[in-house]
Amino acid sequence: MTSESPVWFITGCSTGFGRDLVTLLLGQGYRVVATARDVTKITDLVDGHEDKALALALDVTDADAIGHAVKQAEQKFGQIDVLVNNAGYGYMSAIEEGEDAPIRAMFDTNVFGLIDMTKAVLPGMRARHAGFIVNLSSIAGLRAFPGSGYYSATKHAVEAMSESLAQEGAPLGIKVLLVEPGPFRTDFAGRSLGRSNTVIADYDSTVHARLRMMADYSGSQKGDPIRAAQAIIDVVAAPNPPLRLLLGAMAMDGARQKLDMLKTDFDTWEETTRGADFPEG
Repeated sequence: MTSESPVWFITGCSTGFGRDLVTLLLGQGYRVVATARDVTKITDLVDGHEDKALALALDVTDADAIGHAVKQAEQKFGQIDVLVNNAGYGYMSAIEEGEDAPIRAMFDTNVFGLIDMTKAVLPGMRARHAGFIVNLSSIAGLRAFPGSGYYSATKHAVEAMSESLAQEGAPLGIKVLLVEPGPFRTDFAGRSLGRSNTVIADYDSTVHARLRMMADYSGSQKGDPIRAAQAIIDVVAAPNPPLRLLLGAMAMDGARQKLDMLKTDFDTWEETTRGADFPEG
C-alpha cells in the first residue's frame, strides 16, 4: 500500500484483538496508532515502523487523555480513518453478588470510554464525510448468560449506541461495525477477567458452574484471534460491510439460539401484545 493508506486508531493494544490487529495492519502497509494504558507494553509493536506507526499511552476513562491522543494522531498522520474501540474487560458475578465499584469501573471503560473516544473522532470524520467506527461488542451483547449480566449490560449498551450511530452517520459517509466474538483464545477469560469477591452458594449450579467452565477452557477456546483480526480488516475494506459481524462458530450458534428464543416469545404472546392497543374503529 502507499504512504497514504488508511489510518487506524486502536484502543487496548497490549493484548488480544488489539495487539493482533496492530501486527496485521502494519504488515499490510496500513498506518496505525496503537494505544494502551501502559505504553511500554506496545512499543515493540511499532519498533521498525516509525514512519507509519505511533504508540501512545491512553486510558479511555480519561477524557483529557483521549483528546490529547487524537490530537497527536492527527498531527502525525493528518486524520483518523478507522477507529477501533477495543479497550474493555469483563466482570463475572451473579446479579446479587455484584459489587458496585468494579461494576461502575467496567461501565466507565466499556461504555463511557468507548462513547468519549467515538465523540472525539467524529468531528474529523464528519468534515471529510468519511470514516469507520469499529466497536468491539460480544455475543454477550446479543444474549446474556448466568454470571455475565453486568458485562452483558455494557455490551448491550454498545450495541444500542452503535445502531443509532450507524443511522446518524450513514448520510455523512461514516460507517459503523459491531464485532461480536464468541470465546477466543485471548486473555479475556484469564488475567483480564474480574470476579466478585462475594459468593452466594445458591448460585453454585448456575453462575459458579459457568465460571468454573470458563476457567477450564481458558487458553483452549476454539476462536483464533489472528483470523478474527483479519476478518475485521477484510470487512472494513469491503464495499458493503454489515452492521454486525459475528466471529466464531459459538457466536453464530448463540445468536441463532437467541433469534429462536425471541421468535418463540413473540409468536406465543402475539395476541396479548396486539391486544394492548386501543381497539380499531
